[in-house]
Amino acid sequence: MFVKVAETESFAAAGRQMHMSPPAVTRIVSSLEAVIGTRLLTRTTRSVKLTEAGARYFGDCQRLLTGLEEADAAAAGAYGKPTGTLTVTASVMFGTMFVLPIMTEYLDLYPEVTGRGLFVDRVVNIVDEGIDVAVRIGHLSDSGFTATRVGQIKRVICGSPAYFEKHGIPTVPNDLARHQIVASTSAWTSLEWRFGGAGKAAVRVNPRLFCNTNEAAIAAAARGWGLTRVLSYQIAPQLESGELQTVLSDYDEEALPIHVVHPDGRYASAKVRSFIDFAVGKLRANPHFS
Repeated sequence: MFVKVAETESFAAAGRQMHMSPPAVTRIVSSLEAVIGTRLLTRTTRSVKLTEAGARYFGDCQRLLTGLEEADAAAAGAYGKPTGTLTVTASVMFGTMFVLPIMTEYLDLYPEVTGRGLFVDRVVNIVDEGIDVAVRIGHLSDSGFTATRVGQIKRVICGSPAYFEKHGIPTVPNDLARHQIVASTSAWTSLEWRFGGAGKAAVRVNPRLFCNTNEAAIAAAARGWGLTRVLSYQIAPQLESGELQTVLSDYDEEALPIHVVHPDGRYASAKVRSFIDFAVGKLRANPHFS
């Protein structure tokens, strides 16, 4: 307000530009002078002139306001056009199989964005580790982040057609006691396999083979050696090819939701907003997550 008065040399003209009455403008400038402790303007019945202190203050204020305008423009530019580094996290297999192809396709569309994929089998602290977007499997805690559901997956038991031809197909969970089991010792796995449906129960399996990764357990099952339990997306290619097939689907547990999560809410930058729109569309269109 002070700068407008100084530029127009009139309380009335400044008021018209700021859509305020001249008395209101006068009160605001007088309050500013009281706070600073010096007179900034000399008032006469015909004009308003800067004092010596006012002239110095006017120059400083102009520089500050210019800086604010530049900051606003820079922020608006970041909000309006996808630029900068985009960091996305997901679990290792899900990230490699599904998030990475989405990221590379997105980067082809937006050449001014650089991508960083953090694919780890642990819960990443989005804020502390500078994550823009996370793809999370499972029920979410009330974190206050913005989450968009894109689908669901479930735990499945699978084996190869050759294995089932040789050993038969289990029809109830207790049948697993007479089958060869391959178990993964990776994160979030258990030897107590829980079931839903009409036969809600927990069956403790006794594996003959332990593998430290899901990929290895899946490979053993695909070779016809035994049965393993994994998340449905992890064997999507093998199910499509017929290399593996699932059993005991009538006893599946409740499905696990998949969410795209980000911490910035409606103030998210253009790179985040555009990537989320792109990723949500791709993931929702994937038949493995329906």
